[in-house]
Amino acid sequence: MDVDVIVVGLGHAGCEAALACARLGHRTLGITLREDRIAVLSCNPAIGGTAKGHLVRELDALGGEMGAAADDAGTHFRTLNASRGPAVQATRVLCDREVYATRMQAALRAEPNLTLWEGEVAGLEVGGGRVRGVRLADGREAAAGAVILTTGTFLRALMHEGTRTQVGGRIGDAAAVGLSSVLLELGFELGRFKTGTPARLRRDSIDWDRCTPQPGEDEVRPFSERSRLAQSEGQMFPRQPRVVCGLTWTTPQTHAILRDHLHLSPLFTGQLEGRGPRYCPSLEDKVVRFADRDRHQIFLEPEGPDSPLVYPAGLSTSLPAEVQLAFLRTIPGLEEVEVERYGYAVEYDYSKPTQLEPTLQSRAVRGLYFAGQLNGTSGYEEAAVQGLVAGMNASLALRGEPPLVVRRDQAHLGVLIDDLVNRGVDEPFRMLTSRSEHRLQLREGNAPWRLAPVARRVGLLSPPLLERAEARGRAVEAEVERLRRNGIAKRLKQVGTTYEALREEGVLGPGEAPEIAREVEVVLKYEGYLLQAQRAARREAAGGSELKIPADLDWKEVRGLSNEARERFAAARPMTLGQARELSGITPSAVSLLRVHLERLRRSGTGGHASSK
Repeated sequence: MDVDVIVVGLGHAGCEAALACARLGHRTLGITLREDRIAVLSCNPAIGGTAKGHLVRELDALGGEMGAAADDAGTHFRTLNASRGPAVQATRVLCDREVYATRMQAALRAEPNLTLWEGEVAGLEVGGGRVRGVRLADGREAAAGAVILTTGTFLRALMHEGTRTQVGGRIGDAAAVGLSSVLLELGFELGRFKTGTPARLRRDSIDWDRCTPQPGEDEVRPFSERSRLAQSEGQMFPRQPRVVCGLTWTTPQTHAILRDHLHLSPLFTGQLEGRGPRYCPSLEDKVVRFADRDRHQIFLEPEGPDSPLVYPAGLSTSLPAEVQLAFLRTIPGLEEVEVERYGYAVEYDYSKPTQLEPTLQSRAVRGLYFAGQLNGTSGYEEAAVQGLVAGMNASLALRGEPPLVVRRDQAHLGVLIDDLVNRGVDEPFRMLTSRSEHRLQLREGNAPWRLAPVARRVGLLSPPLLERAEARGRAVEAEVERLRRNGIAKRLKQVGTTYEALREEGVLGPGEAPEIAREVEVVLKYEGYLLQAQRAARREAAGGSELKIPADLDWKEVRGLSNEARERFAAARPMTLGQARELSGITPSAVSLLRVHLERLRRSGTGGHASSK
C-alpha cells in the first residue's frame, strides 16, 4: 500500500497526528494493535489540569481534536487555581471514559483520507537516510514519505503487580516487541521509564456519605472553540449528565500497611528498571518520601454517569492485590470496597528526545517523526500536542514548505518541545506552568488569538473559527486602547476593581462579551508584570547568563525556591546563571528567583558580579 503518511500507534498522540495529516489532504494510514482501543483513557478519565489545560486550549487553537472530544464527553468541569493568578488558572474536565474513546474513534473513521489497520509494526524501511515505509509482523507492507511513531508505553512493555510480571502495555493489550530492536539497529538511544495506575473500584461498594462531595462548577467554560460557538448558538452544553466526585484521605493505618509491605513492591525491590514520574508518584513512594505526613488526599472519580467503576486519583500502586485490598479498606468510605481491577505499574522503552529536531523529526532519519510518551513524556495532553506538531510538520515537509517551530514565548507547547529536544529527560516529563518564563502571557484564555498566526499558516483550523479567533483578539486590543484613552484603565488596575463592576456602574457602557472582558481585565491589571518579564528577558539576552554564582552561596537564602530546586542546585554547584539554567529539572521560575538573588548580592557588593570577557 502506498500512502503519504503512516502513523504508528493511535493513542492520544497518534490520533492528533493522523487527523492533522488527513485533514491537510494527505493519504494517511493509521496502524494500531487494536482498533477498539484507539484513544482509550488508559489511566485517569480526565483531560486538562494545571498547564495541561493550557496545552489542550493551544491544541484546539491550532485545529486539534482533544478539546472538542473532552467537551463532548465531559461530566465534571472545574477551573483549577481559580483563586490564584491568571497564568496558572486551568481547566480540568472529567470525562465519560467510553464516550471519549468512541467520540475520538468516530472522528478518525469519518476522515476520507485516513485508513486504519490493525497490526504490529515490526520493521522500518529506510534507504538513503530517509524512511520509506513500514513492515508489519504479519508480512504486510506500506510505503510513505513520512512515518510518525507514537507507540506510547508499548515498546517492550512489562506490567508489574507485586512480584508478578507479564508482557503488555496495558491490561488486555499486548506489547510491541520488535520495534525497539529496529530503532537500536538504526542507532537510536533508548531508555526505560515506568508509569502506573490505581485499582478500579466498584461504585456501589463505596460509602459516599463518608466522603466529602466534590461537585463540578455550575458555570462551565468549554475547552474547544467549536463547543463555545455551538453554545453561543443555543446548543445544550454540557452534553453529558453531570457527576459528583468524592474526597477522602488515607490514614495512618493505610501508611502502616504500606510500610510493612514495601518489600513486595517492585518499586523498592529493584524489579523495576525504569524511573517513574516524580509529579505523579505511587502511593508507596509518597509514604516513603513524605514520611512526616499522616494522610494523603484521594479523589474518587466516577468513570461515567452510568459506569459501575470509580477511579481513585492518588492511589497509584504496584503492590500485590491482597495488599492493595487491605490498605484500600483503611480509607474512609472504602471500608467495604470491592475492586474490579487492581493497580499495576508499566515499564517501557522510550527514545531520548534530544535525538530530534524541534519539528520532532529525527536528526538521523529524514521523514521519521517521534511523538508522545515515546519521547519520554507523561500525560495525555503532552502526547496530544506532540502528535499535532509532528503531524503538521510532516504535512509541511510533504508540501515542500518551511517547518513549523513554535517558540517558547508563543505557547506552552513550544516550551514543552524546546525542553524535550534541547534539555532531554531523566524522568517522565510533565508540563508545568513554572517551566515557562513567559507563562503570564501564555494564558488559557488568549490561546485562540495568540496562536491564530500559526493556525493561519498551517491551515488546519477551519476558516470560520480562525476568523472568529482573530476578531476576538482585535476586540481585546481595541477595548484595552479605548480604556487607556478615556482614563478608565487606571481604575481597572486598582485592586478589587473588576470590569464587570465598572460596567454595572455605567462607566463602560454595555461592555464586551464576558470572555473578552476577562482578557481585557487581565491585560491591564498585569501589564506591569508583563513589562517586568520582558525587561528580564532583555537583560538575560544582554549577558545575564554570565552572572557568577558564589561558590559558598547558601541556597537556603534564595527566597521562593522549592526544596527540590535547592537540592538540585546544591548537588550540581553551577558557577553561572547560564549553567544553572541548563540543569535538568530546573524551571525558568527557579532561574528567575536565582537571578533576583544574584542581582541583590551584586548591588550589595557581596558577590554575583558579572564575569569579564
